[in-house]
Amino acid sequence: MSEKKVRVIQTGSGNGQKPGQQATLVGLGLNKIRRVSELEDTPSVRGMIRKVAHLVKVEELS
Repeated sequence: MSEKKVRVIQTGSGNGQKPGQQATLVGLGLNKIRRVSELEDTPSVRGMIRKVAHLVKVEELS
């Protein structure tokens, strides 16, 4: 069975953000603007995305 995935694209810089937000970007596999990461759509990943929502763009994948 195929799990749902989300594509997360970093649109803003982590510089000047709180250290927890910078660490969350690294945890999502992002650390530079326009970097893309495809992740499983789990509640923990959604929580991380919510924490840095102002710095990322999310696309749903099937």
